[in-house]
Amino acid sequence: MTTKKIQENTEKKSLPAGRQGNILKGVVTSDKMDKTVVVSVSRFIKHSLYGKFYKVSKKYKAHDEANKFKTGDHVEIIETKPISKDKRFRVVLRPDPVKSP
Repeated sequence: MTTKKIQENTEKKSLPAGRQGNILKGVVTSDKMDKTVVVSVSRFIKHSLYGKFYKVSKKYKAHDEANKFKTGDHVEIIETKPISKDKRFRVVLRPDPVKSP
C-alpha cells in the first residue's frame, strides 16, 4: 500500500492543454521599456495576530508586444513561460477601470 502512494506521488502529471496561469489585475506604472510594461498589483492581506487588513503591492514586468499600454492604464496580466530574465507575465486585456461614486 505504501509503494502505491509513493508511485502516485512520483508520477509527473501533465497539465491540461487549456489550463492557464494566474491572472492578476493591476495598474501600469512604467512603459519606458520596449515591449515591456511594469504593472503594480495591490492586494489586501489580514495580519495574523491583530486581524487588521492592510494593503501590499508588488510590481511585475509584463510583455506588451504592441507597446499599446501607457502609464495609468488598468490591465490584466497572465502568467506565462519565462520570456526573459524578469518577465514571467504578459498583458492580456484592459479591464474596465473601477468606477468611484
